[in-house]
Amino acid sequence: MNAVLLRSFYERHNFEPVWTARQAQADSLVDAVLRAGSQGLDPDLFHAALLQRRATLPPLDQELLLSDAFLAYAGALAHGAVPVKRRGPDETLTPGPVDVPAALDAAIGSPDPGAAIEALAPATPAYRALRKALPKYHSAAIAGNQGAAKRFRKVAVNLERQRWLPRPMPEERVWVNVADERLEFYRANEPVFSTRVVVGQDIRRDQSPEFRATIESSFFNPPWVVPRDIVKREMLPLINRDPDYLAKNDMIMLANGEVEQLPGPEAGLGLIMFDMPNRFDVYLHDTPDRSIFNFADRRISHGCIRVQYPRELASLLLRQPMATIDQEIAQGKTIQRDLPVPVPVFVVYQTAFLGSDGALQFRPDFYKRDAEIWRQLQRGSQGEPNAGVRFE
Repeated sequence: MNAVLLRSFYERHNFEPVWTARQAQADSLVDAVLRAGSQGLDPDLFHAALLQRRATLPPLDQELLLSDAFLAYAGALAHGAVPVKRRGPDETLTPGPVDVPAALDAAIGSPDPGAAIEALAPATPAYRALRKALPKYHSAAIAGNQGAAKRFRKVAVNLERQRWLPRPMPEERVWVNVADERLEFYRANEPVFSTRVVVGQDIRRDQSPEFRATIESSFFNPPWVVPRDIVKREMLPLINRDPDYLAKNDMIMLANGEVEQLPGPEAGLGLIMFDMPNRFDVYLHDTPDRSIFNFADRRISHGCIRVQYPRELASLLLRQPMATIDQEIAQGKTIQRDLPVPVPVFVVYQTAFLGSDGALQFRPDFYKRDAEIWRQLQRGSQGEPNAGVRFE
């Protein structure tokens, strides 16, 4: 049980029993917990088996069981069942803080407490589409269809990823789905621009992380500062074989062990870089190698996101015509231009998502992240779709 949440909840009630005088509200909330499967969550994460035989428990045990189950379920819907501390180091997305005890109190006072708790889940079209698909894939999985069993797990995992996102989403945003190897720009919550991207390689150290940042400015003709670990791992062997390697590539060795490549059309960052400070040092940028965007597999970077049409993106972000962007680039020197309004960027890894055509899209889990999330979403079914899941 979560002692911190329980203490906070009962502080609001002067440490008096809550449910003995609220049987109807308790029953409504129990029903909601038992429907957790419709959200892609195992009800046994929230004491479902005990809830169904709660009448056999002593009164104090019943009281604490109900409160802990409701608080845990509310928290799972509000910000995800898998907290950041139990995820991989590259899975850092999280919505804003939610006062879960206050949310439970609000539900108790509403006409339909169960529905009020369920309203803590995302209300986006993507979340609704994934929930709608869940029963179909669940039925196929129970019938023994292993392909649909994989789809069922994938839908459940990506419902969880949706719960890691803010409510509501910013109306203007850059959205990079690494699993789809594509970037979209949203204005007034509508996609107005889409482009292919190159993302991080499959090996762990080079995978593109999942995070939120803010694009504050654009750099035209940016230099490329190569991190020390890449210098040591990849460049020093080349320099040792060819003493003129740095000069041939317009590079200089810095005192701190990094290498800086001077700006120019052949520089590693290309002609445009979007500044979005983050702890991963992952950025959106151009590239001098345009042929890579024709590849079906575009997982070739060290984690940064190379954008196929960066000039068009810069025009949207800066709210300037393309001619102005081209004029800035043509000056040949490094120029920084602040955005009129900083724009949030979300780098996500969604292997099942709502496509622009309104249909669910599925992508391979090339970073192998889905299985661990699925494991943490299950308790009673040992990782297999539970035949007893309720969807209504």
